[in-house]
Amino acid sequence: MKARHISPARFGLFVFAAIWMLVVVPLSAIAAPYAAFVMDARTGEVLHARNADTRLHPASLTKMMTLYVAFQAIERGEISLDTKVRISKNAAAEPPSKLGLQAGQTIAFRYLIRAAAVKSANDAATAIGEAISGSEAKFTRRMTRTAKQLGMTRTTFKNAHGLTASGHLSTARDMSILGRHVLYDYPQYYNLFSRKSTNAGIREVANTNRRFLSNYHGADGIKTGYTRAAGFNLVSSAQRGNERIIATVFGGKSTAARNAKIAELLDLGFRRAPSNAPVRKPSAPAYIADNGVAPKGAGKTIRVSGAVKKSIRPKTRPSAPEAPVVLAAAAVTTTTVLSDDIQTALAEAQKTSPAAKPAKALVAQVVTMRPNPRPANLVLARAQPAPEVVTRLSTSGGRHWGINVGRYTSRFKAEKVLLKTALAEMSTLDGTLRKVVRRPQGFDANFLGMSREQADLACRRLKSRNVTCFMVGPS
Repeated sequence: MKARHISPARFGLFVFAAIWMLVVVPLSAIAAPYAAFVMDARTGEVLHARNADTRLHPASLTKMMTLYVAFQAIERGEISLDTKVRISKNAAAEPPSKLGLQAGQTIAFRYLIRAAAVKSANDAATAIGEAISGSEAKFTRRMTRTAKQLGMTRTTFKNAHGLTASGHLSTARDMSILGRHVLYDYPQYYNLFSRKSTNAGIREVANTNRRFLSNYHGADGIKTGYTRAAGFNLVSSAQRGNERIIATVFGGKSTAARNAKIAELLDLGFRRAPSNAPVRKPSAPAYIADNGVAPKGAGKTIRVSGAVKKSIRPKTRPSAPEAPVVLAAAAVTTTTVLSDDIQTALAEAQKTSPAAKPAKALVAQVVTMRPNPRPANLVLARAQPAPEVVTRLSTSGGRHWGINVGRYTSRFKAEKVLLKTALAEMSTLDGTLRKVVRRPQGFDANFLGMSREQADLACRRLKSRNVTCFMVGPS
C-alpha cells in the first residue's frame, strides 16, 4: 500500500493547531480530576459521593489541618495567640499566595492564623508549623498523625501550605471529615473562615472565598485551594435553620465553575437532609505530642457541657453501728440491794404524808400564779435597724480591665444589650459590673471589673458569636 505523503505546509498547520490548543485549554483542565462529596454535618451521613476516595492534590485545603493543629496547640498550652513568632528564611521564601513576611521579623501568632485562614497565605502557614514544632518537616508528620486519628485514612501531608509535592495527597471524603472536625472541635475559631476580610497584623487581607460567602445563602466557610495540579478546590459549609451541610469539590476548572458546582452540591444536600436530625458531634482525637507519643495519663477526650441534664441522688451515708442496749434486768443482776429491801422502799413511798398537799391543790396553785406587774419607771429599749451594707465590685488586684460591646443611641438600648450579653455569656461575665457611659456620640455599653485575661477571653468568646467587642484598658 502506498504511504500517504503530508506536505510541509499541512504538517506546519498541525503543529500550529496543537500549540494553539495548549494555549487556549488550561493545563489544569486537563490534569485535575474531578471529585465531590456531600455530608450532613450534624450526623456525618453521606448524601452524595463521586470519586470521593480518589487520592488527589488538596492544594490549600491543606491549611485546614495546619490550623486544626494550631488550635490544638493553643488549647494544650504549647503556644498562645500572643506569642511572638520570628519568621525564618524558609517561611519568607514561600511562593504566593503570601502575606509578605520578611525573614527575621516578628509577628503575633494570632495574625499568622488569620492570614492562613482568610488570605490562604503560604508564608504564614509555614511559620505556624515552624513555631509549633520547630521545623516544617516535623510539623507535617504531626499533621499526618492527626489526620489518621480523625479518620482521614487516605491522607498524607508533606508541607503546611498545600503547594504540590510528591506524596502530598488527600481525598474529597477526608477533607470533608476534616472540615466537620474544625467546625465542631473548635467552634470558638470557626468564625475566622466566614470573615470577608481581617487584620493580619501588617495589613488587611481579603478572604479568598468572599464571592461564594456573599452569594450563597447560609454559607459560612470553610477553605479554598488552587494549584495547576489540583484545579480549583473548595470545602464549604452552609447552615439553614436546623440543617447544616458540608460539601467538597476537587478539580474545578475555574473559580466561577467551582462555586457554581459547590452551590449545586449544597442545594442537593439541603434537599436530601432531614429537617430535624440530632447533632452527633465527632469525637475529638487524643492529644499526641510532636514526638508521636501520647502524654502519660492521656485518654479519651470528654466533652463537658455547661447544662445540667440529670440530677443524681447521692448515696445514703452508712449509719454508725448502734451501741448495745443494756437491759434493766441485766443491771439488777449486778446490784448489791436485796429484793426485799426494794419492796419495802416502794411501800414507804406510796404512803400519804399528813403534811402533803393534795395534787389538785398543787395544780390550782400553779394555774393561779401571776407574774409581778412591770415597774412604771421601766425604760424600754427599742430595736435598732441593722446597718445596710452596700457592696460593689472592687477594681483592685488587677481587676481594672473591661470590655465594650457597642455604642447605642439610648441608655435603654445599651442596658438591654448588657443584660442580654450577660445572660448569654454567664461563664466569663459573671461577677462583672455592667455600666453605661454617656459619650457625645451615644451610650457605651461596658462590662468592668475584669482582669486582662478575663477581658481577653470574654471578647474572644463574644466575637466567636459575632458580637462586637473590644477591650477597655485601665485608663
